[in-house]
Amino acid sequence: MEDKAKKTKVAPAKKVEAVTKVAPAKKVEAVTKVAPAKKVEAATKKIERTVTGKVVSNKMDKTITVLVERKVKHPLYGKYIKQSNKFHAHDEKNEINEGDIVQITEHKPISKSKSWVLTKVVSKGQQG
Repeated sequence: MEDKAKKTKVAPAKKVEAVTKVAPAKKVEAVTKVAPAKKVEAATKKIERTVTGKVVSNKMDKTITVLVERKVKHPLYGKYIKQSNKFHAHDEKNEINEGDIVQITEHKPISKSKSWVLTKVVSKGQQG
């Protein structure tokens, strides 16, 4: 059963005709001054990623393997967990030994797996 009292009537749409008058075009000579282009420095500066880690291998030529550890809080239990990544870094002089603490910086890819470069030696490892 339908309730006839709740039905609403929709009024038909009205037709509106808009007439626009266009003024005749006039000849306008515009003189535009062009200011000399100013050099605008790029607002975005590339972020250099630098990490510090321990050298775990120097057996390759001009390449070291650096173990970078970080502590991450477990999302549920709240305990801090050590997570690590290994990066291959370019060592131009082959002067770094295993056990050294070094700082490496992200660089354009040098080879398939090497896209980091040695920045500085933080501390030398113990010999012997």
